[in-house]
Formats: sequence, structure tokens, C-alpha cells
Amino acid sequence: MRVSVCVRGDWLVVPCGDPSKSMRWLGLEALRRYARAHPSEVLSSQPSFVLKRCVDGGLLDVEDSISSVLSDNDFVKLRIHGDTWDRSHDLLPGCMYPFFFFLSYFMGYISLDGNSLTTADLVSLGKGHYKIKHCTPLTNHLRHVAFASFDFLNLCIVVVYGVNTGFGKFARSVVLVCVWAGVGAALIPERTRMLLALRINTLAKGYSGVSLETLQKMLSAFNASCLSWVPEKGTVGASGDLAPLAHLALGLMGEGQMWSPNTGWTDARTVLEGHGLTPISLKPKEGLALINGTQMMSSLGAEAVERAEAIARQADVIAALTLEVLRGTNKAFDNDIHAVRPHAGQILVAQRFRALLHSDIFPSAIAEEKPYDRVQDAYTLRCCPQVHGVANDTIAFVKKILNTELNSSTDNPLVFAERGITISGGNFHGEYPAKALDFLSIGVHELASISERRIERMCNPSLSDLPAFLVKEGGFNSGFMIAHCTAAALVSENKVLCHPASVDSLSTSAATEDHVSMGGWAARKALRVVEHVEQVLAIELLAACQALEFFRPLGTTAPLERVYELLRTVVRPWDKDRVMSSDIEVAHKLLLEEKVWKAVLPYMEQYKDSHRDHISSVD
Repeated sequence: MRVSVCVRGDWLVVPCGDPSKSMRWLGLEALRRYARAHPSEVLSSQPSFVLKRCVDGGLLDVEDSISSVLSDNDFVKLRIHGDTWDRSHDLLPGCMYPFFFFLSYFMGYISLDGNSLTTADLVSLGKGHYKIKHCTPLTNHLRHVAFASFDFLNLCIVVVYGVNTGFGKFARSVVLVCVWAGVGAALIPERTRMLLALRINTLAKGYSGVSLETLQKMLSAFNASCLSWVPEKGTVGASGDLAPLAHLALGLMGEGQMWSPNTGWTDARTVLEGHGLTPISLKPKEGLALINGTQMMSSLGAEAVERAEAIARQADVIAALTLEVLRGTNKAFDNDIHAVRPHAGQILVAQRFRALLHSDIFPSAIAEEKPYDRVQDAYTLRCCPQVHGVANDTIAFVKKILNTELNSSTDNPLVFAERGITISGGNFHGEYPAKALDFLSIGVHELASISERRIERMCNPSLSDLPAFLVKEGGFNSGFMIAHCTAAALVSENKVLCHPASVDSLSTSAATEDHVSMGGWAARKALRVVEHVEQVLAIELLAACQALEFFRPLGTTAPLERVYELLRTVVRPWDKDRVMSSDIEVAHKLLLEEKVWKAVLPYMEQYKDSHRDHISSVD
């Protein structure tokens, strides 16, 4: 028997070889394991604590036996006397992700009308910043459309594909085929929230033939954060994301597993009933309407493109700091150079560099004291506007594709009640998001590729005036040697991940679905590529700030000094070797929270206000 115990936000799996032992033993064993993992925290030899069951929130008697109050793989929260319950600690193992703080910062409601959802909105819904406003998807217009399409289906007396027949090869049979066949780890709650919100937005358009009762039940489940167990693998993006969307629907039907902040993972019907909700009861066509569409690849793609946009902005800031410590010139960012090759992204990046580097507005003592003495810089410095620029343009292109996809009807058949017909088409095919997300991977990867080369230039004394591996007493200390290796490893992984998923196609469903998009994999690997980019740039940020130490007491420009100060609030200078992975992690967190960008934005706006000749906004 195994029990997961949360102690101060850390989840510890405690094997219970003898389930007849007391709950007190379980708590003490969890504390012992926690103390071993956190040697710097001092715990009493006889700590006082209480235990709370995740499923129902009930307090547990420490004298009860484990087997009498818990089941195998149950979840328990432990509070040490003097601590307070922290809602962010209620997340269960496998559900936590550093990019999000689930349901911690609920801010209000957002409206879904099937036409105006953006990738930024969807990510905010996933983070728990918003609930869905109850009345908005059911406005008078949408109510009319939805009622019309649903009522029309109820009047059908002919056999219609997916309405009263099976799917795919079984289209000639009036049956419901089980498609709950996904595999792999479950999506984390934030991503399942995004998936459910996007499904609601699509159905609210009114062309899927679902009842308002079903739509309202889905909306209520979202607002209560009752989230189905959805495995991340199993879609080929052909008839949409059939398997994952089927698992999403399964929980809403009261079957399988669901998760909520109050219950953790448990039986779906128990989760729904615990929130006063009733399962969906499928009506004609609703089975296919709930599982047919591109919502998984699109929702994961929304997160990928939003994170890509955030790291692309901050890549310019980090690269500017690197250029400063490598004593590069800002001449390559002259406005006239980029005006004669007027790609939007290139112009934007060059403007950001001008705002960050030595100028009459923000002078740099380093640039003034140690003037540039080379004819020109290496490409990794000089060509940042060109390389970073096309990444920005790629992100903008992908975002446009996805924003259209988020507000599209992508199931099949579609119901056009005004015409009195249902039409089978191909809107479910995932080629649009699949191709766009493959393009995103390729475009954003270059930010890591060029960053790794800049890290090399800082670490290699033959390419700079800096100490080897950015550390004193080289040889005794290895400094950033292995951190650079980590960056190189991540870039190499990305080279494989950037191979397009959407160039592959395997015929499925007995050749009925004989061309598929592989959009689900395109989305999942795009997310992994973006994460690697973030981590490489976190390493560059650490290296550039460390390099700046060797110029002291000279200072850099005001915005770049602000970046240095920000990092030094969480990472101290590198004086001798220590564990670096934790430094990389906290620097990565700064980037995930966009703190580097927020730190320099006021300075960049000040620069823009002082130079009215520039034609684009810094953000």
C-alpha cells in the first residue's frame, strides 16, 4: 500500500508495508522523509501535526489504522503545528507545473461567445485566473442557434453519420463505438482546463447540435474545476483529437477518473456529486460533437505560442546584456540598416537593442571606459535582429492561425438548421494547427541555438576578455563549463524535436481517415522545444550577469543593471563551485513569470518617448 503525503508543498510517496500501522506512524514517516530532502529546515524531534484527507477534506485521527481510513494510492495533507494550510499545496502529484499557480489568483470572469477567444485568454483560463461567465455562451443569439440545431436533429428521421450511427468504418452501423483509448500521463489540470474551455467555446458557436443542457453542464464543471483524466497520447489529429476529447467527455459523463482541488483524483461521479453537479447524458449527435475537433492540439498550441512570445521578448534583453559583457558594438542596430530590410520582427528587435544598450538616454560606463576595438562582432551578436526577428514574425504568424482555430467549428457533421441540413466535411482535420506548430518549433528554436553560441563566447577565453568559464581560480573551479554543456544538450535535443510531425501521415480507421495531421504530437513537442529555449536562455542570463561581475565597479546601462539586480535577488554571484541546477531553475522561473521583461519595459518606454523617429512599439 502506498500513500502520497503533502508536507509544506512537497509530495512524498510513503510505502506502507503494514497497513495496520497508525496514521501517526504515516505522518512521522512522511516528516522523516521530508527532513531528509530538506536538511536546512529544522524540525522538532517530536513534531505536532494534523492530517487531512484530500478527497473530502476530512481531518484524520492519528490513532486510526492506515487501512481503516485510507485506500491504496490515496492522498493526504499534513500540517505541522504553527503552519497554515496553503491552497497552492493542495495540488496532487503529477498535477504541478512551475509555469502555473493553479487557481491561486482568481480574478473574475471571461466571456466565451465562440468568436473572440484568444490564445492569451485561453492560457489565463487554464491558469485559473478566470471562470467562464455563465450567461455569455447562452446569449439570445446563441440560444436560438443552439436550440435550432439541436431541435433539428431531434426531428431527423433518416440515418445521419455520427447522429444515430457509429463513426469511421462503423458508419453503416447504428452503434456507439468506444474511443477511450488514449495512453500516457494525464494532462496537468491547467491544460485540461484549457481543453475544456476551448471545447465549450467551440460548441457555443451552435453548429455542433448539442443541447443547451449539455453545454451548461460542461460550463459548470469548468467553473468548479472538475477535470477529467485525459491522457496526452493517442491522437493522430485526423478526425480531430478523438481519443483525448473522448476521455474529456468520459469524466463529464460521470465515468472514469476526475480531479478537483477539493477531492484530488478519484471517481468522476464522486467528484461531480461532491460539487453538486450531475453527469452529462448524451443525446443524438452529442457523442460525436464532444469528441470530434482540434481542441487538444490547439489548446496546447496556445500555451506554446504564448510562452514563445514571452521568451522571445526576454531573449532580446538577455542578448543585449551578453553583448555588453562581450564589449560588442551597438552600431549594427542602427535604424537605417533595418529600414532598408524592413521585416517587422527585425525592426522591432533592433529597436529593443537600441533602447537597452549604451545611448545618450542610458549611458554605460563599461562602454565608455572600454570602447569597442574590433571591426565588427560575431554573427551571434551582430545578427540578433535578423535571427530573433524572424522568430518574432514566426510567433505572430502562428498566433494568427491559432486564434482563428480557437474560434472555429471543427467537428463533423456540422448542423445548419437554417438550411435544414447536416453536412459532413473536413473541418476536424488538424493540418492548420499542426503545420503552424511545427513552424513554431523551428522558429523559436533559433533563440536557443544562437543563445548557446553566445554562452560559448562568454565561457571561452579565446573568444572574449573574460576568465575561462566565468570563474576565478579556474581549474580548481569549473564555473560555467557544465552549464554550457547543459545548454548544448538542450539545443541538440531541439534539433531532433524540430523535425516536423505534420510531414508524416499514417492511414487509420480502415483507410477512411487516410491522411492525418499528427497535430497532437506537433503541439506537445512544440511545448518541449519552448521549454528548452527558456532553459537555455536562463543559463545565458546567469552567465551574462556573472560576466558583469568582472567589470565592477563599472556599471552598464540602467535597464541592464535592473536585470542584474533582479537576478541577484534570487542567485548570488559565482565565487566558487556549487550546485548550479537550482540557480538555473530560479532563473528559469524569472523568465516564466516574465519578470526580466517587466523589469526593463519602463526604461524601453522612456527611450521610445525620447526617440520619436522609431516606427514600432517596443512591446
